[in-house]
Amino acid sequence: KHDDHVDNHDVKLTPFTILRYTLSVVLLAFSIAIVVALIFTGNTRVARDANPWVALIVTMVAIIWLSMIEGEQASLVGLPPVDPDLYKETHPITYKVAALAFRGDNLDRYLMGRQFMVLLVVFVIGQCTAPLDPTVDVLGLPAGVKFVFLDIGLATIVFTCVLGQLTTQVNASHCMIDFANNYFALFTLYVAMIIEFVGIMHSAYLIKDILAAVSGKPVQSNEPPRTGFTFAFYWGRVIMSLAILGFCVTVVLYALLNGYTSVSVKYPSISPPLAVVLLFFFMSVVGTLEAMQIAFFVCAKIPASQRGNSVFAKKTCAILFGGNGEHLPGFMIGRQLTVVCSFFLVGSFTSLTIVPGEGENIFGVSDSAQAFLNYGFQGAVMTTILASITWQYAASAFPLAFMNSPVTFILLWVALALEFTGICAGAWVLARIQKKVMGFQYDEVYVGTPEERIANNHPDKEFADDVGHLTGGGFMGHAVGSHDAMDGPITSKDAIDA
Repeated sequence: KHDDHVDNHDVKLTPFTILRYTLSVVLLAFSIAIVVALIFTGNTRVARDANPWVALIVTMVAIIWLSMIEGEQASLVGLPPVDPDLYKETHPITYKVAALAFRGDNLDRYLMGRQFMVLLVVFVIGQCTAPLDPTVDVLGLPAGVKFVFLDIGLATIVFTCVLGQLTTQVNASHCMIDFANNYFALFTLYVAMIIEFVGIMHSAYLIKDILAAVSGKPVQSNEPPRTGFTFAFYWGRVIMSLAILGFCVTVVLYALLNGYTSVSVKYPSISPPLAVVLLFFFMSVVGTLEAMQIAFFVCAKIPASQRGNSVFAKKTCAILFGGNGEHLPGFMIGRQLTVVCSFFLVGSFTSLTIVPGEGENIFGVSDSAQAFLNYGFQGAVMTTILASITWQYAASAFPLAFMNSPVTFILLWVALALEFTGICAGAWVLARIQKKVMGFQYDEVYVGTPEERIANNHPDKEFADDVGHLTGGGFMGHAVGSHDAMDGPITSKDAIDA
């Protein structure tokens, strides 16, 4: 063990930091209280169709699983360069996770399946916590408070981001080895791999190949070319995925144009054509934010002179990479809030309100199929492929196109403004509690820093960046034991190499 690294990444507390943490924790507590109260009025889809206790339990399970999905992603995108023999004896389950995830192209398969899992879990949370009738009383709160926290969904957004995403991302980004050392992580990895294997998302691979061909950047693979049955099975799943995607898009558009979605019931003043426009607007916001994180980290690795020549590219880079570097992690926090908010909004546009058995089932599907579609599965598929993965691939192929966009500049400021409010600052409080309770140690305690690994004849492996690799929906990977965005502001250039 390298005990001199036990507090390498601890956040230094200041009066302002403590104030932000306190206010955020109070907001989190209020958000949880108001959502639980809403659930027990029976005014959410799951609470109405089953009962409030089912809705509450499903929400809790979904949040816990989402926290593992997000945390494990932070671990698995950072561990590949590290020699697994360094933690084979001390962390046998992490070693099993790594052995599976880092074999061939399995990491890309995991990230593909994981992306769909995130969307599906968030959509399930929305079905459990979103109000069906905005007029129903909740704790006697004023209409304005209910509109902000329940109708817009600020309460659900806050506890989803803090409890289900940021808390575990904060710990897993520097406690990768400890975080993945449990069978829950191994189970989650298998589920993500199975989802990818089924092929629902395989149409995204076709989009990846097209973008690779257009950009002139060949997709690199750690596996031999597909032949025979493997080739046929792969393209069969691509065709199946295209059919599923086409069906999902058709269902959503048909339902929106005929007023069969949750948004039409809650806000009848929104006309069907406007609902379609708003859906694609929110999907574009999600897509742009997904692309921005890829483009920003790609540009962080290239000289400033190659980061784009437009006015907006220069302004964006000046904000991101200027000063002491605090704006890049700030963007990642604000981006998380904005993306989750957009996910919930998209969910309200894609979940259906058709009552099975009344003769109005969409395209004449069975009652059980209609009940299934009512929960928005089609929205999760559509959003994952068209508003997430495709945009990540596009940014990987054409990062400068996004850097030159004025939309990128605007959304950067929106994300930074949201982070400045400190809404999610409580995640660092909960992360510190989780770290102490679970006994997590920083990775360098077990495997040292990159420089120490080199000195001990265990240098990190090098992995080339290419158009074929996803980073997932959270924080990018970084060198194990090094400084990165999650540490907060970089006080000097030397700190990066410290």
